[in-house]
Amino acid sequence: MLSKNREGKSLGKTEIIYSGESKLYKSEKLASSAELVKPYCFDGHYSDCMEMYADVPTVANYLDNHSSWFSRCAQPMKVEPLGENGYALVIGKFGSFGYEVEPKIGLELLPQDNGVYRIFTIPIPDYNPPGYDVDYHASLQLIEDKNESVTDFNLNAPITRVEWELDLKVYVYFPRFIQKLPKSLIQSTGDKLLNQIVRQVSRRLTRKVQKDFHKSLGIPFNVKSKKLGR
Repeated sequence: MLSKNREGKSLGKTEIIYSGESKLYKSEKLASSAELVKPYCFDGHYSDCMEMYADVPTVANYLDNHSSWFSRCAQPMKVEPLGENGYALVIGKFGSFGYEVEPKIGLELLPQDNGVYRIFTIPIPDYNPPGYDVDYHASLQLIEDKNESVTDFNLNAPITRVEWELDLKVYVYFPRFIQKLPKSLIQSTGDKLLNQIVRQVSRRLTRKVQKDFHKSLGIPFNVKSKKLGR
């Protein structure tokens, strides 16, 4: 289940370990603009899992070779490679109160460390986010379910659960006309919108990765969308 903890406590088995530090990108234009003030911070802690019909080494081999599937599975998000393990993603247009942003973030997918994968934000060269910043820390762990296997489709295979957790913070520099609204309204609306974005993106990405993985092995797979909650 997708979940959130306002106190930042871990909700699952995988402990988030921060690798590297995020930086607030404040361009001179933002810092000097009279229309922009201190940013609002919208944050959430999320966790869920996706099931793969294969053993852990097979799933790990697929995830390790992310250059062969990440860009394709991330569509319709626009993706540009950043070095060996990084990607620049345009998430899509989102907004409220008549203010709209099109988040673009850099993510680095670190090689696994003892079966744990970590993803965090990295700067995009020659790009300053216009009025926002994203701090993204995620971890994924592969756990083979010893008590369950797949018997459908004349297939006898173990089930590997890809359990993931995400700590996400989004800082937004709202224009003055939005700052006039009640702070509680801005905060609650922003938190709600952030959760909607995470649900939408995670559901779509999960379905596509599952389909792509099983197709690469020639295994039939009937993806059933999980109900995600806050």
